[in-house]
Amino acid sequence: MGTYIQVTTTTRTKTDAQTIARVVVEKRLAACAQVVGPITSTYWWQGKVETTQEWLCAIKSRAAFYKDLERAIQAIHPYEEPEIIATSIVKGSEGYLAWIDENTN
Repeated sequence: MGTYIQVTTTTRTKTDAQTIARVVVEKRLAACAQVVGPITSTYWWQGKVETTQEWLCAIKSRAAFYKDLERAIQAIHPYEEPEIIATSIVKGSEGYLAWIDENTN
């Protein structure tokens, strides 16, 4: 088994998040992706603090696929500068991690 990651990104609409989830899973860059929301995000953008409603997409994959995942997300993400963050999965059940291996390539 390899090294595993969860990649997160946020979008303005549920449809955008679901599209990203479907594309990365269909391309087998991820074994699964969950869409959660709405959430409230507060952040700096173009010199001022913004607060907006967004949807969170949490993508489970292998670290080896990060660059391809990043490119796939950027290609369809509507934001000028999307959040694309990978977090290492430090531990996971053996069966679940094997399932990630089986469903990504």
